[in-house]
Amino acid sequence: QVQLVESGGGLVQAGGSLRLSCAASGRTFSSLVMGWFRQAPGKERALVATISRNGGSTYYADSVKGRFTISRDNAKNTVFLQMNSLKPEDTAVYYCAAKLAVLTSSYFYTASQYNHWGQGTQVTVSS
Repeated sequence: QVQLVESGGGLVQAGGSLRLSCAASGRTFSSLVMGWFRQAPGKERALVATISRNGGSTYYADSVKGRFTISRDNAKNTVFLQMNSLKPEDTAVYYCAAKLAVLTSSYFYTASQYNHWGQGTQVTVSS
């Protein structure tokens, strides 16, 4: 079993930055593909970014490309989401997710592919 704990959410003005962290435990972190998802009120949970086991491959939703950066530190069992140039439409609960993977360069796009989830952290961007 994998336990995921997010931190770093909060209230920020439009144009500001936040850095989310997700600490993992319970399994060898380097065996996990990691993803960040978000869910706004009344909307489905959607992928923000995902990163492969070795950090060499990443994928971003079009809405965050050029503004957000996903990274991981396998020595510290942590994945990060650096969010810059935040917009009010980025307001959502952000979830960290994990999935065991065989290939070091693979990643996963959809929520149904992940089987471990954190509790979520609220990000609110004011205009």
